[in-house]
Parts: sequence; C-alpha cells; structure tokens
Amino acid sequence: MRKSSIYFIYLAVNLALVFLLSVHALIAVKDAAYGLGLKAEMVKKLELTDLCLFTEARYTRHLSQSDFNTPFQDHPISFEHFPSGSIVEPPPHLRMKKDTL
Repeated sequence: MRKSSIYFIYLAVNLALVFLLSVHALIAVKDAAYGLGLKAEMVKKLELTDLCLFTEARYTRHLSQSDFNTPFQDHPISFEHFPSGSIVEPPPHLRMKKDTL
C-alpha cells in the first residue's frame, strides 16, 4: 500500500469523525436547550440568587451581597490574600460615584 493511500484513508476517517461530532453537537444543543429551560424555571421558582464564581472567600462567592469593608474584616489595613478578590470589581451599586464625593 502506498503512503498516499494511507494518508487518504486517514483523511477520510478523520472527516467522518468530524461529521459525526458535528451531528452529535447539534443533537446535544437541542437537549441542552430543554435542560436550560428547566433550570431557568427552577431558579425562578426557588428564587435563587447569584452564581457562585469563586469558592475562596464569602465576599467573592456572593458578589452582590458584599460591602466595602468585608475584605478587610480581619484588620483595617490587611492585604487581600485571595486571588479572586483582586480579579473581581465591586458590584455596581457599591462603587462610589465621583459626583457623590
């Protein structure tokens, strides 16, 4: 068998796999849309709050429920010791506006 024949067989198998993966993705999207609708209904029914993005500190777990001094509750001049605290900004309702100063 020539090397070019092996290559074309390899190419045909890979193209068939890509086609099958595409079909699987289309089917999975339809199933996920149904499941997402059920989850959205459950969130409304149970009145759940925000998504938990980080698992480190409570002021990064529930971003909408934190205040200005929560990261410094151990000591007023303590440093931020959780990496997620330096990534996430405070919620919009807690940011000081320039015109209020």
